[in-house]
Amino acid sequence: MLLLAASYFFYACWDYRFLFLLIFSTALDYFTGLKMGSDTTKNKRLWLLISVVINLGFLATFKYYNFFASSLAELFSQFGLKGDIVTIKVILPVGISFYTFHGLSYVFDVYHKKISSERNFVDYAVFVSFFPLLVAGPIERATHLLPQVKKPRVFNYSAAVDGMRQILWGLFKKVVIADTCAEYVNSIFANYESFGGSTLALGVFLFAFQIYCDFSGYSDIALGSARLLGIDLLRNFAFPYFSRDIAEFWRRWHISLTTWFRDYLYIPLGGNRGPAWKKIRLAFLVFLVSGFWHGANWTFIAWGLLNALFFIPLYILNINRTHLEIVAKGKLFPSIKEFLAICTTFCMVTLAWIFFRAESVRQAFDYIKRMFSASLFKAPDTQAFVQSKINIVLMLLLIAFLLVTEWLGRENHYALAGFGASWKRPARWAAYSILLATVFLFMGKEQQFIYFQF
Repeated sequence: MLLLAASYFFYACWDYRFLFLLIFSTALDYFTGLKMGSDTTKNKRLWLLISVVINLGFLATFKYYNFFASSLAELFSQFGLKGDIVTIKVILPVGISFYTFHGLSYVFDVYHKKISSERNFVDYAVFVSFFPLLVAGPIERATHLLPQVKKPRVFNYSAAVDGMRQILWGLFKKVVIADTCAEYVNSIFANYESFGGSTLALGVFLFAFQIYCDFSGYSDIALGSARLLGIDLLRNFAFPYFSRDIAEFWRRWHISLTTWFRDYLYIPLGGNRGPAWKKIRLAFLVFLVSGFWHGANWTFIAWGLLNALFFIPLYILNINRTHLEIVAKGKLFPSIKEFLAICTTFCMVTLAWIFFRAESVRQAFDYIKRMFSASLFKAPDTQAFVQSKINIVLMLLLIAFLLVTEWLGRENHYALAGFGASWKRPARWAAYSILLATVFLFMGKEQQFIYFQF
């Protein structure tokens, strides 16, 4: 009851009116689960359909209606037709994509008898709305989280220490790296016509670390907070920028969403069964849906399509599962081949991020065109484009510190999991104090979490 009250209060602090939408969605899936779990119910598919249609209907209305309406109006205008397209003026409920997918995973699992229907409404409501993951994930599964909610929990000192350590690392990534990068990125993308290729390359490089540290930083804070309360959430990131190909990157980036689409879209639609052309078509579909999940804009669809184009050759050649182990496991340095593969994959991912960050597809192509010009080989303009007290050289040093720390901790659940384990307590606490002081030093920029908009 306390966790549920805290979660609802947490959500209501943003806008209490949308709390009723969360409660309605929770009640709908709870009731659907009861009906599908009943031995006397012969209409399981009907109840599943009702839940899916209503949940996706809410999501489509709030998130995608205006996109489709304006796109339709633009299509008509291409043929010289004019019409009054009705749009709705409503803000997007924070976290609607996340808690909708929580509920859908539950009804799918009940339908396929992977889990029994939950009869305790409070337990089920906590699963859907547990505050650390409510607004930006990870996207949990009922099979994983519900049993933890139902069982008695006692305070575990070592788990709490580990949780605090992960929260600290998440705060460092968000406040120090992501929010500082955002100042440069926002300035460069807002005035990209004024800068040369090298400055634009620097802008997208910084955005790559902004979005990673912003989202993985939130996930670290969420996982650490949950661990303080005796709950282990699904891992959402596994050092994706150390991936050696695009397939490995997507196994390590936003893991809870990637596996959700795998289990509830890719496999049910055929998965690896059938002829090659069907598997390729299905892979394209999953990437496009993943892009569209992120937002109602053609830029996200283009981003998903570009990642699909990067992935499909690996799929066709059957080498998409080549790199399942941690890179350079048990070694301090990667091989030259591994290092080049990591750099190549990072460049491909970063190129795709331009579409993710741009306001329109046209702007993204223009940004790329200007970036790959002769000015790409000139020194970047690091002073004129932003009014900031943080020197760009210091920013790059902080990113280097992030990379070194994550590389050394890449075999752990998160970078600081084994940090200072062999050190004496004063040295370990001094290191934590320096990190914490750095977080406080960089606070005050008030950059919203990027994935709150999804």
